[in-house]
Amino acid sequence: MENGGEDIVWCLRGRLVRFAPPVVMGVLNVTPDSFYGASRQASVDEALRTADAMLTAGAAFLDVGGASTRPGAMEVPLEEELKRTIPVVEALHQRFSDAWISIDTWRATVAREAVMAGASVVNDISAGRLDDTMLTAVAGLGVPYILMHMQGVPRTMQEAPEYEDVVAEILKFLSSRVLAARSAGIADIAVDPGFGFGKTTKHNFSLLKELRVLKQLGLPVLAGLSRKRMINQVLGTAPANALNGTTVLNTLALANGADMLRVHDVAPAMEAVKLFKAYG
Repeated sequence: MENGGEDIVWCLRGRLVRFAPPVVMGVLNVTPDSFYGASRQASVDEALRTADAMLTAGAAFLDVGGASTRPGAMEVPLEEELKRTIPVVEALHQRFSDAWISIDTWRATVAREAVMAGASVVNDISAGRLDDTMLTAVAGLGVPYILMHMQGVPRTMQEAPEYEDVVAEILKFLSSRVLAARSAGIADIAVDPGFGFGKTTKHNFSLLKELRVLKQLGLPVLAGLSRKRMINQVLGTAPANALNGTTVLNTLALANGADMLRVHDVAPAMEAVKLFKAYG
């Protein structure tokens, strides 16, 4: 077992920045309907307080999202997504000028506006498939791009998802989307297998067990397991009391090669990272 992968070196705001993995990304949901109620930021001030706590705890990135992607979620209108996210990104950038902000969106317009407001990374659940201008937009912005696998769309993705070989199919998908992103001119890329996005609990655990397969792509691997259904179905819990299960799965993800953890609870994730590094 390797203790962390190669350093992540990304161009952020015109300079090369080096991160020693594993690193933690804190989730800032500015939505009224995210699957984990305690993660919803009801105002800009609340988002600033949460961000302060996350950065103090050691988050390397803050991921701002204005459209819930929970199973069954309906599509949020563009103007509403902009209204939710851009003021928060602006406020975060002004208050925490050294913080690295990610915008969680599949829309090129939101990505552009967020980067203009202070975001430095685009995190796209659709890997550029829901907006055919996204890859070109990200390339033009010159920011790192996190692309994720998702079968279907959030509204319908959990309606009997099927795979012949979930790991092989996701590896093939991510490889093809990385090639598309490279062809568009995107230099810095991370991949996310998309736990819970068009996958059963069995699919998710197969993917977690074989996560290291994705290291063949030669890119940072992000794992987003925080408080998800794969925990709750096994333990009989709900998102509100799934922190212990999250920590267990985060630790397994680290052991299986994850370079980045996307979490609601930064402090416990950082403890898992520190213990994993000490374990060696």
